[in-house]
Amino acid sequence: MNLWGTGPFDNDSGKAFIDEVLQDGDYALAEAFDVVLDADMDFIEAEEGQRVMAAAEILNAVLTGDTSRLVDAELRGWVQGADAPALASLKTSARNALARVMGEQSDLPGLWEDGEDAEVWLGEAQRLRQALS
Repeated sequence: MNLWGTGPFDNDSGKAFIDEVLQDGDYALAEAFDVVLDADMDFIEAEEGQRVMAAAEILNAVLTGDTSRLVDAELRGWVQGADAPALASLKTSARNALARVMGEQSDLPGLWEDGEDAEVWLGEAQRLRQALS
């Protein structure tokens, strides 16, 4: 595919993460955050960062009921049936994972820093982090 854009699903990893959620549900969201929060992970590769961005967007949709940013009809259906009160416990993990993805020990900021859409990408990450506060 080789997608590369500023939104959480505008890249191959984020797009593929939709299938993980449809298959594994809540577990896929928690796992995406847990991977980058693992104390043994010294550096976050782009793929893991993109999965966190997608997971955070999905979690935000579950918690707010706003599915307008979701690009897949089947995912919107999953979100509408998800147990929002149970998933609310992932908010802290999501915020912390986003902070790591936006930090110096992550591949994504470096990949965007010289691009013309760097501010747009950073704005998306900050929007998600704020939405999950």
